[in-house]
Amino acid sequence: NGEPKWGADKRAMVTLIHEMMHKEIEVYVDDMIAKSKASEDHLVNLKRLFDRLRKYKLRFNPTKCTFGVKSGKLLGFVVSEKGIEVDPDKVKAIMELPFHRQCAK
Repeated sequence: NGEPKWGADKRAMVTLIHEMMHKEIEVYVDDMIAKSKASEDHLVNLKRLFDRLRKYKLRFNPTKCTFGVKSGKLLGFVVSEKGIEVDPDKVKAIMELPFHRQCAK
C-alpha cells in the first residue's frame, strides 16, 4: 500500500533521514514530526524529507499527516512553540478515574 512497514522499514527510514534526526525531524515508533524555528526553514526541511522519501519510493499515508499547525499532540503531550506540556485531556481523564477520586477524599 506504499506505507512503510515499521520494523525493517523503520530501520531503513532512520538510515535515510539520519542526519536530519534530532535536528529537523524526530521519530518515535511510527510517529514522525518535522520541527523548525522559522517557517521558511520548515518548508526547506519538509522538501528535503519528501525528496529523500521520493528517491527511495516511500510515501506517507496522507490521512495520517497534519501540516501547518503551531501545536499538536504527540505521545500524550502537547508540543508547541512554548515547549512540551502535559495534555489537559490526559489530566482530566486521570482525575476522573474512580480510584483517583477515592484517594483525593
